[in-house]
Amino acid sequence: MHIMMNYGKTGLPLDLPDNWDITVIRKRPMPILHDPVMILKEAFEHPTGGRPLTELAKGRRNACILICDITRPVPNGTILPTLVQQLISGGLKPTDIRILVATGLHRPNEGQEMFEVVGSEWIMQAVKVENHFARSDEDHTYLGKTHRGIPVKLDKRFVEADLRIVVGLVEPHFMAGYSGGRKVITPGIAHRDTITSIHAASMLEQKGVENCIVEGNPLHQELAEIANMAGECYAVNVVIDEIRKISFVNFGDIEKSHMEAVSFVRPFAEVPVAQKFKTVITSGAGYPLDKNYYQTVKGMVAAIDILEPGGNLFIVSECSEGIGSPEYAECQRRLIEIGPEAFMEHILPKSKADIDEWETEMQLKVAKVGKIHLYSGCLCDADRQLTGVAPVNSLVDAIQQSVDIFKDKRVAVIPEGPYVIPGCAAAD
Repeated sequence: MHIMMNYGKTGLPLDLPDNWDITVIRKRPMPILHDPVMILKEAFEHPTGGRPLTELAKGRRNACILICDITRPVPNGTILPTLVQQLISGGLKPTDIRILVATGLHRPNEGQEMFEVVGSEWIMQAVKVENHFARSDEDHTYLGKTHRGIPVKLDKRFVEADLRIVVGLVEPHFMAGYSGGRKVITPGIAHRDTITSIHAASMLEQKGVENCIVEGNPLHQELAEIANMAGECYAVNVVIDEIRKISFVNFGDIEKSHMEAVSFVRPFAEVPVAQKFKTVITSGAGYPLDKNYYQTVKGMVAAIDILEPGGNLFIVSECSEGIGSPEYAECQRRLIEIGPEAFMEHILPKSKADIDEWETEMQLKVAKVGKIHLYSGCLCDADRQLTGVAPVNSLVDAIQQSVDIFKDKRVAVIPEGPYVIPGCAAAD
């Protein structure tokens, strides 16, 4: 059987023996919007909660639009020109419109990369496009604390804007249930103190903080509360299929419109599977999500419910930019030095996480179930050692060895990685 795994920009071909019992787990076919601009204009005229966008823009002094950074394949080149034109039609001048890249604690996007994120030369020239810097104290406004005591500091360029809009990609998220909406605000444009507080192990280890769970998810509740503290916010929500075509788009009240998008994508992203497997093959979702190892962990977690205890999980991820941030590399180094149990004992009591240590924590959730194997064509030897998982040079040979060891030819393959969440009844 020939399967193309999502890997980098080109994909990774995987050829497995025909006599194996292979289960390929994909979304069922999604509808495609043949004229997404027309649908988007209709969404602006008939929002999910709130008034039409042109009416919202009337009388406003300025507007701030949040967009995701380079790690998310949001079709901004389709969305932003139509969005900005609507704001101009409502009376705003291009010079009164700011687009803010919600980088969270990720690095800024600059030069050609910024153009790739925005996707429109006209937008780049017509309005201000800037990065968020979570470590810059003076760029943030303190809004108080949530009911759980999380300090809320958000980028003042967004908080002080007269009209606030976020543009988000709605897909499964291994902590918040689904991405987009409130998550573009936090961690998107939050200060490091807020980001490290919501990522503390005391939050992430709570029941419900996982893929596809929104209702009853404590992290989602915190993010929604923080969004409310920012004031009146609206959202453009988009859903894409496996080849990045737009399947759904809407606009409206940040909470109502986001939940409508979640309801749309659930039947596609959540795939029931009848059994667990000793051998599971997945991906880091391909470019741009698999640019580094940090993001690769999402693909591991997505497959956890169908991995038999003691089984082998193989993940393919290009990691063209290496391990990730220096802070993440240090967290991984600490894990390797002191081991999983000591690592968890160290992070559980803290009210604030060290930057990026939450990704190490999430990797350990998978490592408790089975052994993780990584195929990556770009990681250097030093970075491979920091992953804390087994490196794979020949993917097919390693998979064959797994099948032979377990004497079990049942193999699950998830080409799209974390964008598809398989669930097994035996996991409940």
